[in-house]
Amino acid sequence: MQWEDIRQHYPQQWLLVEAIKAHSEANKRILDQLAVVGAFSDSVTAMRNYTQLHHEAPDRELYVFHTDRAVLDITERRWLGIRGLA
Repeated sequence: MQWEDIRQHYPQQWLLVEAIKAHSEANKRILDQLAVVGAFSDSVTAMRNYTQLHHEAPDRELYVFHTDRAVLDITERRWLGIRGLA
């Protein structure tokens, strides 16, 4: 689904979404196709679910957004440094 369609189907909600199709352009992440993983009334519950899913499947491209947000403006950040081994 496109973000505009999702906003109409889930008004005034926090959503956990997965990028099905996405690309990078000028240090921005463009989400072409999204799938709604969950809808929540508060950000704390949405983030808790995000954390759990991200831990289980770190390769999935997951985001938490509120549907009041008209445009998804996602700036990519490159992390430098050493990551610890789990």
